[in-house]
Parts: sequence; C-alpha cells; structure tokens
Amino acid sequence: MTKMTLASHPHMLGFEQLERLLERTAKTGNEGYPPFNIEQTSDFSYRITLAVAGFADEDLAITVEDRQLVVRGRHTDEPEERVFLHRGIASRQFQRSFVLADGVDVGEAIMENGLLHIDLTRSQPETVVQTINIKKG
Repeated sequence: MTKMTLASHPHMLGFEQLERLLERTAKTGNEGYPPFNIEQTSDFSYRITLAVAGFADEDLAITVEDRQLVVRGRHTDEPEERVFLHRGIASRQFQRSFVLADGVDVGEAIMENGLLHIDLTRSQPETVVQTINIKKG
C-alpha cells in the first residue's frame, strides 16, 4: 500500500511547502514551558501571550526565522550566595516556536505583569479572478 501525502494528491498542486511546514511543526518538540495563549483579536489579527514571570526584557529574544516565530528566554547568571529552601519558580532557559502562514506578520511585543504579548497581523486576502486565454496550436 502506498502512503498518500498531501503533496502527492493529484488535485493538490504546489503544496509541498505546506507539507514541510506540517512536518517541521510536529518536530519542534516544544515542551509545556512556558505556557502560552493564542487569541484572535480581530478578523485579521492575533495575539500570542507567553507566561514569562521572572524574565527581564533583556533575557528574552524574539526572531522570525524562515516563517517561524521563535521566542527564546535565558536568565542571566544569578548570584551563588542565594540559598533556596524551596525552588518552585522555574528559571530554566526555553525556546518556543510558532510556524507563521504566508501573509502573517509580527507586529509589536509588549511585556506586562510577567506576560509577553506578541501581536500578529494577517494581510487581508485579495479576491483575484484571472482569465487565461487559449491559444490555437
């Protein structure tokens, strides 16, 4: 039995990149840290909110790499003279990735009360009708 993939379906032409995106998303290996929300703020905008309590602005980096939004967090070294009797607040480094569709752009990032908000906008789709002339051969 042959495995039918999205790109090999006869009516789905040019979707090879979509299939690669799906594979890459499945392999990102994001654990559960930091927790996040994704909300739709309008018909053409979204907001990703990550809970990054304990991280300062300079501990975070936000980049877009090959249509992938990547948020990285790394704490600066803490003084070693601190002795914790209990340490329940996570302070480990992280990398969280989100694959962006074509036409989705990253807007501003806002840090507020231990939450990092990243705004995304999607360009409004244009309705395009194209007529193809038939040449006599």
